[in-house]
Amino acid sequence: MRKSILFFVSLLVALSLVLAACGPAAAPVEEPAEEAVEEPAEEAAEEPAEEPAEEPAVEAEVVEIRWFVGLGTGTDPVQVEIQQAVVDAFNETHDDIELVLEVVPYDAARDTLSTQIAAGNGPDIVGPVGIGGSNFFYGQWLDLTPLLDATRFDTSVFNEALVEFYQTEEGQVGLPFAVFPTALYYQKGAFDEAGLNYPPANIGDPYVWPDGTEVEWSWETLTEVAKQLTVDVNGLTPLDDGFDRDNIIQTGYHPQWSGPAVVGTFWEPGLTYEGEEGAYTVALPDAWKAAWRWWFDGMWGDEPFIADGALAGSPEYGGGNVFNSGKAAMAQTQLWYTCCVADAGENWDVAAFPSYNGVIHGRMDADTFRIWKGTPHPEEAFEVLTYLIGPEGVVPLMIGDEANPGGAYGAFPALTELQPLFIDAKSAQYPFVENWDLFLQALDYPDVPSAEAWMPNINEAWNRIETFGNLIQNDGSIDFDAELATLEADLEVIFNK
Repeated sequence: MRKSILFFVSLLVALSLVLAACGPAAAPVEEPAEEAVEEPAEEAAEEPAEEPAEEPAVEAEVVEIRWFVGLGTGTDPVQVEIQQAVVDAFNETHDDIELVLEVVPYDAARDTLSTQIAAGNGPDIVGPVGIGGSNFFYGQWLDLTPLLDATRFDTSVFNEALVEFYQTEEGQVGLPFAVFPTALYYQKGAFDEAGLNYPPANIGDPYVWPDGTEVEWSWETLTEVAKQLTVDVNGLTPLDDGFDRDNIIQTGYHPQWSGPAVVGTFWEPGLTYEGEEGAYTVALPDAWKAAWRWWFDGMWGDEPFIADGALAGSPEYGGGNVFNSGKAAMAQTQLWYTCCVADAGENWDVAAFPSYNGVIHGRMDADTFRIWKGTPHPEEAFEVLTYLIGPEGVVPLMIGDEANPGGAYGAFPALTELQPLFIDAKSAQYPFVENWDLFLQALDYPDVPSAEAWMPNINEAWNRIETFGNLIQNDGSIDFDAELATLEADLEVIFNK
């Protein structure tokens, strides 16, 4: 039986060979069948082998970006909570970057950051931080120009003057985020009682005297107005005989919480030095010297219209917050001051700041985020920075919601599209103020260079200038010119230490 099976199989094989040799060529029929079967089988075998090998490489590319908070605002518990929520939202939408928040108490932040940078372990992003706080780390900030060019970042979302505000000899070291332009705050009631017209509502407009005469709204004009608004206990002004300078119940003007550098910059911005390292010379702007003399005479001259240090610091004058006490008819300062005018009544408004020598100069406080130039991940840090200064960051950090109106910082956004939201919120807070648009006009007048611009040995130099300011506010017996000369001599030594 086994032999029969073998014979039958052999017969079938032989028969198939004969048919293959004698019949028509079968290759055209068989080849398509082979291609259809074999090629998909090879592809299916290759795909499962490649996929597992790629997955670990993606996980290994996550970059950690450290965000350092503490040189400025942002350290209060509520602020920290909002900032962390921004971090969480960023991380949820970015698989390749992990943003980490580092909050250091303000009093320790400068030393902590200095130590980290010295060790080569600085954070990638620092902020929010102002011009002054940034300049204590002058030379440590990344020029953003190459990143702006590479990403084609659209800076037209900001006021052009604000972008230029961050351009220094080191490049574009920042982008606008939170801005605080200047305005002249004034009490309408004080003007009404004196029979005077209000200051101009628009920057560059003239002042109109009661007789209809129009004059340039300059510091000289403001001085004339301020003297008529200064009143003693008997209702007399410095222009009246018998004025009692020891019993002033209302001053015409006050440089609210403004130090010497700011008072000088109100007149005209400028640098305090010239030259190179090791050979610096003092170059205090002439406008600053004139402004400081005007300030001194406004307190101690024959026709005073500014509260001196003792009067301004008295409880009756708000312990330094003079305009809020209702004791100053006018005060020039920045937008952030709206935080502190709850007791100023409901009859104040804001107006244009004056000109000096025919030119209008503003003053801008501004906070933003800086990238440390030693970061090993500049592209990723820039992606975080643009997120923070964009709508995703600005809304929670500066606009807020019903639970946290004003967000973490309560600042005026540099992002043009969101500015109306801030103005609307301020209008609701102070519905009697009519001229909020003045702050939009003031955005065109940042101080370049900033009142807080870098100078050699900045910490000691800044303190020396502040000491001079304290002196002229509290001692009317000094020889002003002699003290100014001493300041200049001291600064030259400090600059070259």
